Amino acid sequence: MVVRLADILRPDCVIDDLSGGTVASVLAELARPVAGATGVEAAALSAGLLAREKLGSTGVGDGVAVPHCKVPGLPGLAAALGRSRDGVDFRAHDGKPTRIFVALFAPERAGAEHLQALARVSRLLKRPEFRRALLEAPDAAAMRQLVVDEDARP
Repeated sequence: MVVRLADILRPDCVIDDLSGGTVASVLAELARPVAGATGVEAAALSAGLLAREKLGSTGVGDGVAVPHCKVPGLPGLAAALGRSRDGVDFRAHDGKPTRIFVALFAPERAGAEHLQALARVSRLLKRPEFRRALLEAPDAAAMRQLVVDEDARP
């Protein structure tokens, strides 16, 4: 089974203008819509992301971060996509502000599918044209459609 970001990113889990200016506030903001979509408490989701972040920054550079964690009680893979217009100091490896966030949440016992989702997100966000299109998209619906279109590419 191929894990596609478009399949685990619900339209209501795309935030086109993150308001948080710190690592913790951005993670909490990304967790909220996933909590609503999955029934898992937002505090548990953001705590999982924050615990993973303490192990090392998930800011991968080029303005991108892929925070991720495994969460007890989560029914299946879930994702949130967020954009910060001003950028956030996410302690990225290249030292640049982070503007595109894809948060991945996996069930506690997820194995290969969690890794497949991380690999898929990394592949999608590797293309500078895709990152630029996400930053220039007019709204959350357009951002999600870009993900759907990019995910359909071979």
